[in-house]
Amino acid sequence: MKLSTLLLGPALLALTLPGTAAPSAQGKEKVLNLPMRSAGPGSLDPVTGSTVYDNRAASMFYETLVQYKYLKRPLELEPLLLAEMPEVTLDGEEMRLKCTLKKGVRFQDDPCFPGGKGRELVTDDVFYSWKRFADKEYEYESWWILKDTIKGFDEYKDEQTARVDEGKEHDYDAPVEGLVKIDDHNFEIILKRPIYAFQWKLAQFQLSVVPREAVETYGTGFARHPVGTGPFILEQWTDKKDMTVLRSPSFRGERYPSEHMPEDEELGLHLAAGKTIPFVDRIEITFFVLENPMWLEFKSGKLDYTQVPAENQLEAFHKRSRKLKKEFKEKGIVSHATPLLDFIFRGFNMEDELLGGYTDEKRWLRQAMHLAIDLEEFNDVFYTGTNIIYDGVIPPGLAGYPEDGKAEISWIGPDLERAKELLAKAGYPNGEGLPVIDYYVSASGNIPEQAELFKRQMGKIGIELNVRILTFPQLIDAVNKKKAPLFGFAWSSDYPDGENNLALLYGPNEAPGANHFNYKNDRFDELYRKIQTMPDTPKRTEIYEEMQLMALRDVPYIGSMARTRFYLINPWLKNFKPTEDFYNWVKYMDLDETKRTP
Repeated sequence: MKLSTLLLGPALLALTLPGTAAPSAQGKEKVLNLPMRSAGPGSLDPVTGSTVYDNRAASMFYETLVQYKYLKRPLELEPLLLAEMPEVTLDGEEMRLKCTLKKGVRFQDDPCFPGGKGRELVTDDVFYSWKRFADKEYEYESWWILKDTIKGFDEYKDEQTARVDEGKEHDYDAPVEGLVKIDDHNFEIILKRPIYAFQWKLAQFQLSVVPREAVETYGTGFARHPVGTGPFILEQWTDKKDMTVLRSPSFRGERYPSEHMPEDEELGLHLAAGKTIPFVDRIEITFFVLENPMWLEFKSGKLDYTQVPAENQLEAFHKRSRKLKKEFKEKGIVSHATPLLDFIFRGFNMEDELLGGYTDEKRWLRQAMHLAIDLEEFNDVFYTGTNIIYDGVIPPGLAGYPEDGKAEISWIGPDLERAKELLAKAGYPNGEGLPVIDYYVSASGNIPEQAELFKRQMGKIGIELNVRILTFPQLIDAVNKKKAPLFGFAWSSDYPDGENNLALLYGPNEAPGANHFNYKNDRFDELYRKIQTMPDTPKRTEIYEEMQLMALRDVPYIGSMARTRFYLINPWLKNFKPTEDFYNWVKYMDLDETKRTP
């Protein structure tokens, strides 16, 4: 996760749009009222976005070459901007992906184009969008995604960095050997070696396609003035408050999927198959830093759905069965339980003078802290016991997840006696001589309360924490700049492969890349490069397990927990199948106003 600092100052951004969406065919404007559990996105520029909040927002305006099938489980990919899935071939040590863009896809109308009319998407737009990853102006915030993958791309980045350091401009017209243009709608991507997860990466929102005209017209303001090929356009965005988007009048129109799971029919998720999307005219998104106001807004009928805050779960569900209570059922409300590909952790900056390092003494200190935390208490107090506690970085449901969640090396506690022994071996008996440790967390939800519990638990072995509460963008910025010695947040897998989670510990991905821990282990890095070239086999899973044990020995983080997110959906909201594995599902939503609460 990485987040750029916004360079536009005003708290309220009012955009002058080239046009507004016409009302839907029924004649009455359809308006979604949706929540976002945060202060909102930090950036709407895909190349500088990284959080789930950036993803949720940007996915309304931008599109990727491929996307996840909305209703299919387990997850599968399908073409989005492409006419068909890439044709993949092996050529010696290289992997080639031949791609064909759909014809007739146009960027949204915007003043950055001549006459304000959006033009057709072409191959050069894909290459330009990806070359932005290598531009020093964006501080390489998303470079980790494409690093060491596309033939000649790393060399291109180095050449352009040298140019910029010499005072020249980044040259977007310079070629990249592995990005081969055939014509305006056909191109090849040549990978240095077989990387079987690369097609999953093509669905990551950071690889969305943007027009050069918009970036050059709006400069740093592009992060707040999205121009894409997606179904919606931005009307207004008030920091820490709300965002309103409109149906794009120039959107080509896609079709609601026909492929679905048998259980989807009970909820009518299959009934819109083949109809043109999007269905709604306007989306009003309210940001909720605190969860209780969101819950109250849902109960009053002002939100179409809600994620159920942990402290309200027993209000909505029976404790043992997790079945929805009668008073909600009688209102026609439907519940969904959505297991997350989740990695909740407290991370160490392995370059920090006190907490980092790889000597036995440093490991003993981190191991002691891991043994002192009581994750079961966190689970009971803040998640009503619904989380899964496990060893490692690979969450439940993916190859490499340890059997029953317990690895051969485990620091899951609490074991205060052993923790105190290790703390003494580290040179700090009962915490004596150990400086106060700054612990960085966000102000979102109940995170400050969780931080206080963590502080109390560390106090049981004599470790004192100074909790520093920041906004989520401030937290990400501190971690990216390696200023946070100890920090806490959650990582949601970008795609359903443990390789993505192991990338969090790959040395070259150090901050501001995905390796927030700045963990370095030569053997781990060697194996990571190896698994990138391996298909999904038992042998690869064995290597995943070996890599996890390496990290468990070094303890660059305290973990782990995976959540199940509980959703409640009001009866008038149609076509919503909750998922947090991808975020472009807003375009499928519809409303039945006859069922709305007066």
